[in-house]
Amino acid sequence: MIKYAHQYLRSASAIIDVYDGSLPLAIFLKQYFKQQKKFGSKDRRYIAQACYCYFRLARAIVSDSVEEKIKASLFLCYTDINEWGAVFPEEWKSGWNDDIKTKLGFVTKKFPGTKEQNIFPWMNELSGGIDNEKFLYSHFVQPDLFLRIRPGKEKYVLQKLNEQQITYKQIKPDCLALPNSSKIDAILEIDKEVVIQDYSSQRIKEFFQFKIQNSKFKIELWDCCAASGGKSILAYDTLQNIELTVSDVRPAILQNLKERFEKVGIKNYQSFVADLTNPTLKIQHSKFNIILCDAPCSGSGTWGRTPEQLCFFTDGKINEYASLQKKIVNNVLGKVADGGYFLYITCSVFKKENEEMVSFIQQQSGFELVKMELLKGYEVKADSMFAALFSRK
Repeated sequence: MIKYAHQYLRSASAIIDVYDGSLPLAIFLKQYFKQQKKFGSKDRRYIAQACYCYFRLARAIVSDSVEEKIKASLFLCYTDINEWGAVFPEEWKSGWNDDIKTKLGFVTKKFPGTKEQNIFPWMNELSGGIDNEKFLYSHFVQPDLFLRIRPGKEKYVLQKLNEQQITYKQIKPDCLALPNSSKIDAILEIDKEVVIQDYSSQRIKEFFQFKIQNSKFKIELWDCCAASGGKSILAYDTLQNIELTVSDVRPAILQNLKERFEKVGIKNYQSFVADLTNPTLKIQHSKFNIILCDAPCSGSGTWGRTPEQLCFFTDGKINEYASLQKKIVNNVLGKVADGGYFLYITCSVFKKENEEMVSFIQQQSGFELVKMELLKGYEVKADSMFAALFSRK
C-alpha cells in the first residue's frame, strides 16, 4: 500500500479545487509540481493518478466531498485495490472486482443520485455505429501510448526496445502500443526513428492509399490546419513524392513545426499563417492535389486521454465547432484541383462534426464521397477519430 495515500488524496483534492480547465491538466500539473518542490516523482505520479480518475467520473458521482469522489473514481477505474487500500474501509475492499457494472451498482448505493449515463452526458449526439456501452466504459481507462515507426527504422527500433526490456505490443509492422507511463525519450529518437502518434491517427494513412499514392509526379498537398504536424509527417512518409504546404492560424505553431520538420528530415515545404474562417482570405497557391483538413473540433474522441474535458465541456460547444468547421471547409474546397482529393478529419465522436459535415460537403458542387469511417479507438485503448475522403470530379 502507499505509505502516504491519505496525504496524496488531500493533495489531489487541493489541486482539483483550484484547477479551472483553462490549461490541459497535464500542463497544469507540470506547472503545479514545478512550484511545489516538496513532491518527489513517486508523489507526483500518485497525485496525478488520483486527479485523472476524479475527472473521469466527476460528472456522474453525486457527492459534496471531492475526496469521496476521488475514492469512488479510483474504485471504479482500477480492477484491483492496487496500492490505494489504505484509504478504503473493508466494505469497499470486499466489493472490489473487475466487473464494472457490479462496482457501479455499489457506488450508486453509496452515493444516491449517481447515474452511469452522466459519465458522458452527450450519448444522443454520438455518430452512428458506436457501441454505447463500450464507448462509455472506455472512459474509465487511460489509453495506451502509440508509436509509429518511420520507414526503414523498424529493425533498429525493435532492437532498442528489446535490449531495454520495454514492454510493447506490435499492432502492425510499423505500429507499437506501450503502457501510457512508458519512458522512451532516452531510448528512441523521437521524430527521427518513431513518431508518437495515436493508433487511430496512424490509420489515416489508409485514406492516402488510393491511386495517386504511386504517382510518378509530385503530389501537391496542403495540410491546412497543421497544428503539431503529425498528419503532415504521416503523409510525407506514406506518399513520399509530395510537395508539402502547411498552414495554421497560430504563428507559434508554425515555428514549432519548423523545428519538428528539421528533426523529421522535411526540408522543402511551404508554410503560411492563415485564418481559414475568413472568407476574404487570399491564398497564393493555385490548386492542390490533396487538401488535408484536420479540423478544429470538440476533441470528444480523445477524452479518455484528457478526461478533464468531460467536466468543462458544455452542450453549446458542439454547434460552435460545427459552425467553425463549415466556415473552414467553405473557404478551402475551392483550392482542390480537378481530379484531386479533400480529406476531412476530426477527433470527434459527435455526428454534427462528422456525418452532418459529410452531408454538408456533399452538397458542394463537384465533390463526391470516396470513403468515410469512424475509427473506433475505444475498442483498442486508443483515441477515436472520424475521416472522410472526397474526390473532385
